[in-house]
Amino acid sequence: MKKIIFAFLLMLAVVQVQAQEKNKFRVGLDAGYTMPDGGGGVLLTIEPKYNIADNMSIGLRYESAAMAKNVTSDGFSIEGSLAASGTISGTFDYYFNSGSSSFAPFMGAGVGYSSLANIGFDELGPDSEEFELDGKFGGLIRAGFELGKLRLAASYNLIGKSDLGEGAEVKNSYLGISLGFYLGGGKWKK
Repeated sequence: MKKIIFAFLLMLAVVQVQAQEKNKFRVGLDAGYTMPDGGGGVLLTIEPKYNIADNMSIGLRYESAAMAKNVTSDGFSIEGSLAASGTISGTFDYYFNSGSSSFAPFMGAGVGYSSLANIGFDELGPDSEEFELDGKFGGLIRAGFELGKLRLAASYNLIGKSDLGEGAEVKNSYLGISLGFYLGGGKWKK
């Protein structure tokens, strides 16, 4: 692991990186698909960002993810009903764009708070009990690329498990694949 981190840091130091214009503001709008443990759903994201350097930006990301998740208990698994959770995170992205190309791969991370939706079970009938889930702090890691104002990204949202009692738990982490675009931010430059 230490070798991977060292190689990554060395690559950052060697690569001549220039991207969007410094001191510009932009807003990203993304939509995509979520893949939690044993379910699926959709996500919508809005993320205002400020370019602190030509190759770095910080932002405030709000994501709403509507998904069905599995609840597991002693090896038994049942899918919960579709419900929407909201996450607000502070983010940082680093761009690996060298040259005058508008293609810019990036890596990023963030830390924030997730307000988790209650979970119910359609399979158990309309009168089944709904479980209230407490919000949790978590993080995200992401990678992807931008091509002009378009953006394709994969993000993994790290959110702790929720305990429903009697050995039942819900895994809240999920992978999201999104496609979106930016408004503002200046032009990619050399």
